[in-house]
Amino acid sequence: MSTITGNENIAKVDSRPIGRKVAYWTVTIILAFSIALSGIGQLMRYGGNVDLVTDIGFPLYVTNILGAWKLLGVIAIVMPGFPRLKEWAYSGIFFLMTGAALSHVFAHDYGDGGFHVILPLFYAALGIASWALRPKSRKL
Repeated sequence: MSTITGNENIAKVDSRPIGRKVAYWTVTIILAFSIALSGIGQLMRYGGNVDLVTDIGFPLYVTNILGAWKLLGVIAIVMPGFPRLKEWAYSGIFFLMTGAALSHVFAHDYGDGGFHVILPLFYAALGIASWALRPKSRKL
């Protein structure tokens, strides 16, 4: 039989918000870094970004639109304040990433091991996790 003293109970209560905050920032930093790199790559048309877009039938100018929106979304999610803007940014990232995955599926462009579908869905999941873990100060 174990007994719980008041000090142990306080330690558990205090550790939950810290753990949640660490989880939020870890997920959000990974999401922001990944989406920012992708956006920069699309704006610069660096690497395979040109092939990714043209192979599924989109015009090349789409990279400018997607790259700009990705960078603006990352800024909105990371900067303090503006909770409504954050909601829009999270939903935009979700629709952008699920739309990318579905575009590759419909074009039968799965990539090696389904990479062109799995990676955007992973980013969408990171976006959902970041949204769900966000602190009260970042909620409406």
